[in-house]
Amino acid sequence: MPNPKRRMSKSRRDKRRTHYKASVPSMGVCSNCGEIKLTHRACPSCGYYSGRSMFIPKS
Repeated sequence: MPNPKRRMSKSRRDKRRTHYKASVPSMGVCSNCGEIKLTHRACPSCGYYSGRSMFIPKS
């Protein structure tokens, strides 16, 4: 099993890590109630997805 011969510098390590970053989830508007929700998911406020009722939300 190969092991590194030399210690990796901080700048080299950080250059590799530049692509690991958190991204903001994409949001959309519910077509039934108009609330903002995550895309491709049922609306948490009304329970609708793609024009159909998926569940009855709790009060």
